[in-house]
Amino acid sequence: MIKLATFTHIAELQQLIALSVRGLSTAFYTPAQIESAIRYVFGIDSQLITDGTYYIFEKEHAIVGCGGWSKRNTLYGGDQHKETEDPLLDPRRDAARIRAFFVHPAHARQGIGRQIIATCEAAAKRNGFTSLELGATLPGVPLYAAMGYHPLERIDERLPDGEVLGIIKMRKNI
Repeated sequence: MIKLATFTHIAELQQLIALSVRGLSTAFYTPAQIESAIRYVFGIDSQLITDGTYYIFEKEHAIVGCGGWSKRNTLYGGDQHKETEDPLLDPRRDAARIRAFFVHPAHARQGIGRQIIATCEAAAKRNGFTSLELGATLPGVPLYAAMGYHPLERIDERLPDGEVLGIIKMRKNI
């Protein structure tokens, strides 16, 4: 079942994010890149919860997936990755953002991510957006491509400890 995330979910979401990244990224990133990304990039963006645009997928009273959309400028990364205020986007000229998607490894490839993405796309469209952009981790690229997102550019994000995380900026018109 999909519902909006609240601040009461943060501890469980942080655990899910770490499990997801460690469990689903090993074929794409080194162990050092994975741990660095968990420390410096992946995490909760509390602005999404405040904005009411972050969703959880519950199965048997446990959160097994999460993801959201944003009407703000940040393309990817949790609170620990942002350094400045996150300005609002203009739906007449800007693409909304698909953000912070994670699925528990034991529940991967069961349609959870697809359902959350569809929910996000519909909400962004209701809010006047006609396109979406995202920063896909390498393991997420096949899912987003299957859902109609097209690659725009590769971003090699240099992390504070020197690790480099490959991310693909993607876009879709809705």
